[in-house]
Amino acid sequence: MKLMHLSDLHLGKRLNGFFLLEDQQNILDQILHIADARKPDCVLIAGDIYDRPVPPAEAVTVLDSFLNALAERELPVLLISGNHDSAERLAYGGRIMQKSGVYLSPVYDGTVEPVTLTDAYGEVRFYLLPFLRPGDVRSRFPETVIGSYQDAVRTAIDAMHIDTSVRNVLITHQFVTGAQQGGSEEIIVGTAESISADVFAGIDYTALGHLHLPQTIGSSIRYCGTPLKYDFEECGQEKSVTFVTLGEKGTAPVIETVPLTPKRDMQILRGRFDELMEMERSDNYIKAILTDEDEIPDAIGKLRTHFKNIMMLDYDNMRTNAEPVLRAVSQRQKTPIELFNDFYEAFNGQGLSDEQRDILAPLIKEIWEGEA
Repeated sequence: MKLMHLSDLHLGKRLNGFFLLEDQQNILDQILHIADARKPDCVLIAGDIYDRPVPPAEAVTVLDSFLNALAERELPVLLISGNHDSAERLAYGGRIMQKSGVYLSPVYDGTVEPVTLTDAYGEVRFYLLPFLRPGDVRSRFPETVIGSYQDAVRTAIDAMHIDTSVRNVLITHQFVTGAQQGGSEEIIVGTAESISADVFAGIDYTALGHLHLPQTIGSSIRYCGTPLKYDFEECGQEKSVTFVTLGEKGTAPVIETVPLTPKRDMQILRGRFDELMEMERSDNYIKAILTDEDEIPDAIGKLRTHFKNIMMLDYDNMRTNAEPVLRAVSQRQKTPIELFNDFYEAFNGQGLSDEQRDILAPLIKEIWEGEA
């Protein structure tokens, strides 16, 4: 059985003020052409279908068109929600869509019933496990101690009572320990979200979403990555579609990739302003890094006459290289409550209120005195 594995479409995404839906529509059309050529038996879409829980109407239309095109090709589609999606909104109409071969993960209720497809070697059971947080699972298994993401996913998988005598595929959206981030994911700082790969032991293929860099963990756990670049840190990545061939039970899956070509690539240009203006014009999404020592008035406006899709402008010169040192000195001169206020403002868009400062001040004093 040949599987086409996609994830992290992030339909409706805006990046640095640019609405990427035209690029996303283009890449989905390309994926349909690849499907026509490679003829998979089904399509797995492992979460983050949309970029936010309430997507723009245009993004919903693009997804509707894509799913309809796959259904017209009589390709079963197995789709789960990711951390960017609203599980409730994405699951709407799921039972009706099953009649067209589109299987949507329902809101997690403690049970995951497999979707069964067959080939020459017999059954393949597909388990659709949406993105889970510990609270999602804890409420369904109140007698089980669930303190981490790993506990949550392990409990959810154990509750499936998977029959390992047949071939099983898990579609899920989590962060596996040791995997490499691609640049534009939203991952909790540290290892709070991480899950050991051994949680997926006994599953013939685990189709993952969440991380944007394509990568395989072991022989049967795979992040297919995003179909488009969503961060300038991803400039060196090749985006692709993953195809997985399942043979008979007990054989390792065969994983192949087919490269994707974006309508507009992401590109970093570095040099003096006059050097960039002498370069060939480009429709790519551009981040310009100017090395001029003097700031160029309206540099981004002038560069836009040459690179109409310029997204970002930075300087790399003696002044900017000195700024981190100056900021570090400035931070050391701040009081603990001022530092906490800066941290709070960075995450909440506003500083501490007077009431919050009154609560925090004695706590800081107690902590500092305790350490002394």
